[in-house]
Amino acid sequence: MKRQRLQLAVKRTAPLLIFAFFMTVAPWVSASTQPLPAIQAAAEEFVRAHLPDGSAKHFVTASDLDPRLRLHMCKVPLEAFAPHTNSFAARVTIGVRCPGDAPWTVYVPVAIETEVSVLVLRRALARRARVTLADVEPQVRRLPGTAANFITDTASLQGHRLRRALPAGSALTADTLAPDILVRRGQQVTLIAQSGGVEIRARGQALTEGAAHDRVRVQNVSSLKVVEGVVESDSVVRVGL
Repeated sequence: MKRQRLQLAVKRTAPLLIFAFFMTVAPWVSASTQPLPAIQAAAEEFVRAHLPDGSAKHFVTASDLDPRLRLHMCKVPLEAFAPHTNSFAARVTIGVRCPGDAPWTVYVPVAIETEVSVLVLRRALARRARVTLADVEPQVRRLPGTAANFITDTASLQGHRLRRALPAGSALTADTLAPDILVRRGQQVTLIAQSGGVEIRARGQALTEGAAHDRVRVQNVSSLKVVEGVVESDSVVRVGL
């Protein structure tokens, strides 16, 4: 009977003893491990320091780390670095390391967004349509990445057309615009070759098409020789001697 009472007392007191043990060691565990928010903060601060200056507002958010991660408390300042890139897109992986006596390294995914005024289409436009001032309006949007690829000024529209059809409300980017084709296949052009102070002109027929500064092939109408030159305007191709 006494033995049963003793066993019952042990069962009742065991949970209390375990709880007291963890309450005793918990502060020690917390004090000896690196807080995960500090690692995330180091990654975010590194990204912010390397974003371009300007009026745009950036939002940098590090992903949550696995709460089961246990790392020794770093006794020196954490070091952050970009292991795979020097430029930042919408998502980037940042390394955070402790260079102390017990070194460790953690890789943190970081998301980047930018709030900036961009040009947005007022109406749908077809492929190869020229975008005029009446077709666009500025809107402040929160976009993925640094928004460096988005068109923010109307001057960038000059001499360009749409590469593909876009619906109303589309934010214009550099890859949605293509330079105007100045020289088309079969077009009569003027070939200009210059050496020193001597300039030679000849009539030619374009065999390929190109925008400003593109290289095109042209056949000299007189000699029938095919040469390659650089588009200078809508009717002039400059070739080397």
